[in-house]
Amino acid sequence: MKATARLVAELGPDGRTVLRELRSMAPLTLFPRRRFTRDALVHLVNSATSPLGGDELRLVVRVGTGARLTLSGVAATLALPGPRGEASSSIVDISVEDGGWFSYLPEPTVVTARARHVAELHVSLTGDAAFRAREVLVLGREGESPGRLTTTQHVVRDGRAVLRQTLDIGDPALGASLAYLAGRRVLASEILLLDEKPVEPTGGEWWSVSPLAGGGALVTALADSTVEAERMLTSG
Repeated sequence: MKATARLVAELGPDGRTVLRELRSMAPLTLFPRRRFTRDALVHLVNSATSPLGGDELRLVVRVGTGARLTLSGVAATLALPGPRGEASSSIVDISVEDGGWFSYLPEPTVVTARARHVAELHVSLTGDAAFRAREVLVLGREGESPGRLTTTQHVVRDGRAVLRQTLDIGDPALGASLAYLAGRRVLASEILLLDEKPVEPTGGEWWSVSPLAGGGALVTALADSTVEAERMLTSG
């Protein structure tokens, strides 16, 4: 299955954010929520069993100057194996213009046994655009070993790199080491680019806050459950 969904938000003449384009393609279904505030809220619903091995999914989001948009998930995503062992892929391509604000809050992704999934997040910011994104990865369902997941985050502001990182999860040789993920099943991270104020590096037991180039921070946490991981991100 190949699918592309597209969401374009712009600032309207009355100061509210207007959804100029809202194009879904199963399994990527976009549901706008009616609000009486300046911000716009859209839910991302997985309307079919996906990603399944061989699927190629793409989500494109454009936030114009001064617009404010939140895109949130409503249910966890299951990365499932394909019938012939092929990999699935998902690409999220985001751009936020000067003065825009975008929050991307999908629900957790569960990497099931034998699955092979590649996830890419590409973000382009202009000027003082603000951006927030959360990623919660669950390594296998209860009692099973995870499949293979490669996740890449690439964020630039005015063409200059803010964050570039790739995580490779599910390698049995690495998974056998306590130095890898310390035996925990949930890996969570949050990118916070809400202002240009410098952030001091800090951390605690199984969580850390790392400053990013040009302001903002990357918060990471390891936990045994999604509830615990999200609590650690918030407290961090």
